[in-house]
Amino acid sequence: MELKRKRLHTSGMINKSSKTSGEKSSSPTNSNDIESTSDTNAEQEQGSPRAQEFPPVNVNEDESFQKVSRSHGRSTRKKIESPTLPLISAVQYASRSAMLSSLVIAWSPLLQFPSESCSQVQNNATCFSLLAIGGKSGKISCWKVHAQECYSIEHGNVSPDAMVVGIFQAHSSWVTAIGWALLATDSSHPQVLLSTGSSNGSVKIWLAHSSELLKSPEFNSSPFILLKEIINPDSIPVSVLSLTTPVRSPHRQLLAVGKGSGYFEVWIHEQHNCNFERIGSYEAHDHAVTGLAWAFDGCCLYSCSEDNFVRSWMFHGNTLFEVPIPSTIPSQRGLIDVPNVFHSCFGLAVSPGNLVIAMVRSFDSYVLNPMYQARSQKAAVEFLWTVGQRSDISSSEKLNCEAFSGVSKEELAWWKSNILWSLRQYECFVKPLVMWDIIAALLAINQSAPHFVDDLLIEWLSTSFMESCSKLSREKVLADFSRRLSKLTSRHLHLLNVICRRVILSEVKADDINSNEHDHGTTCENQEEQVRFWMDLLSTSERELRERLVGVNFACSRLISHVEANKSPSGYWYPSGLAQMEQWVGRAQVRDQLRLRASQAHLYGKSRLDSYDHVKEEKCPYCSASVPFESPEVAYCQGANSNGNVGQRHKLVRCAVSMQICPTTPLWFCICCHRQASKPAPEPLFTMVEYPENFFASSAGSSLRVASKPLCPFCGILLQRHQPEFLLSTAPV
Repeated sequence: MELKRKRLHTSGMINKSSKTSGEKSSSPTNSNDIESTSDTNAEQEQGSPRAQEFPPVNVNEDESFQKVSRSHGRSTRKKIESPTLPLISAVQYASRSAMLSSLVIAWSPLLQFPSESCSQVQNNATCFSLLAIGGKSGKISCWKVHAQECYSIEHGNVSPDAMVVGIFQAHSSWVTAIGWALLATDSSHPQVLLSTGSSNGSVKIWLAHSSELLKSPEFNSSPFILLKEIINPDSIPVSVLSLTTPVRSPHRQLLAVGKGSGYFEVWIHEQHNCNFERIGSYEAHDHAVTGLAWAFDGCCLYSCSEDNFVRSWMFHGNTLFEVPIPSTIPSQRGLIDVPNVFHSCFGLAVSPGNLVIAMVRSFDSYVLNPMYQARSQKAAVEFLWTVGQRSDISSSEKLNCEAFSGVSKEELAWWKSNILWSLRQYECFVKPLVMWDIIAALLAINQSAPHFVDDLLIEWLSTSFMESCSKLSREKVLADFSRRLSKLTSRHLHLLNVICRRVILSEVKADDINSNEHDHGTTCENQEEQVRFWMDLLSTSERELRERLVGVNFACSRLISHVEANKSPSGYWYPSGLAQMEQWVGRAQVRDQLRLRASQAHLYGKSRLDSYDHVKEEKCPYCSASVPFESPEVAYCQGANSNGNVGQRHKLVRCAVSMQICPTTPLWFCICCHRQASKPAPEPLFTMVEYPENFFASSAGSSLRVASKPLCPFCGILLQRHQPEFLLSTAPV
């Protein structure tokens, strides 16, 4: 099969970005900086101090600053010519410039360390990420940025808690690339791997232990130790690094090293014996490699370069070989491609679900209009579908579906395989639920092949939810789903809700879907069978999540009754809206177990309910009229009486977490289900593996913990401040 390259600029125009990454970022003055930096490093190797001793600058403030205010701009020359201001040498200038010049940064994955002292109420955990900053001096400064305990909709401008972990000399020349990876170790003591590349061509691997990261930083110390220098210095600078730990092989790390010559190398690190093995060196591009990204759990590698090419590679059996870039999806076939105005590719990144790659491309100034386009348009981000990417050469998966729109059965099989793989990656609650690429792919395919999408999702439900080896019928899936509802994880239910709302029911308004919650399960007769099927699944799933949320609140109220007031720190969950939840339990068809928990919660927490917003009679914030509880979604006030007549009735929104009337202050908003919340949901709701038999026993201690991020209790995605429709807002789904 002929290998295919993806290149948009094929007009034969001369590429002017043929320099290497090191040459590209240098300037006429930077060459002196490199020589000066090398001299400084040479002095350090001969025994000179690592830190430069800068001469003191004595400035007579009374004279110099008075001259500045009087001369109005001419004081610069006079100030330099003044004999009272000492001049620094070229070496000192280069050293200072190198220390202040940062070239590359990289964020580590989120590290979570359990607290040494954990009580029943306080289940603390230290969460932070590491930020590595590489500069021209060859040094790397590492910063520890702590995650916030709880986010507030009213106080958004909270400064992050950051501190320097250490500064160490990584290379003798510029640091040009940095990569992070987590090692498969004990979850209570995680370790991180740091890879660094330099303009002198060297690549080093560093290791940091959890015990060192938790210590207070000391002067001239670093928590990183050098494991190995896998690539010795040469004349070819390192332009990019990509480091990953495959889930299928947690004790192995894959490292791709891009060079300024257009080559890249692939290395494997075996964690059990700390062995580094080079798989091979590949002549992939004609100019400097500017982007490398692993995808599909280390099975695929994408590379791009200044030559404006992007190439796809398959990693199988410790061998890397090129494969064609997948074609577009059916709904986009026949569309006009982007004109040939791109000149080079600066870098690429893979989407969370690995179904899209994004590339940053620069425009060719000779092709653009010099009067308008060349002044305002410098670069663009291009998105390429990888839904049909072939990631396993040994796969013989078959698809029982006829080809359509000129798409072969083999290509359809890869579409199905990759989408199912992406959906299964989110079944672990640790992975943030960011599914925009999966939703976009399913929506695009659904325009040309709705039956294909429907069959794919039915198979996903059969294999992941029902644990069946084969695809079940619609009726069988709906019956088994209702029976196995209590055995499903909360993450499974969140996945199903997002798919239902954003794919199958994307044409139905969110408010109309939410209204079915208090319409006693009735569905419109004119809706087709497919829509009714997914509406029933969505309604059943959201009712299960609501029961779990109410159960957690009742368990918290009982747990708080056993805790003294001085043992209730900030950042922990306090139940509210228990009166409204009791009314909902009394009206809805819920488990008898939950009814018992409601009565017990009222009994145990009766002495402290007033302090936790246990208000049964609610008032309208606009007219102060009473508001009866009729639905957990919306409420209508009874209207203010004026001369014996009932006034206007206001429609009010209830909080998705507490079921109380939302205040007039800013609220959290879910872009998927369009629900609003005045407070974040408790953390145990998102980590439940099944419906607990005893909420109090299963969540004792952790029930008081607020979710570290504001998540929707029904969709599991990040909540955000409600923005008007004409403003831009983030869309994780």
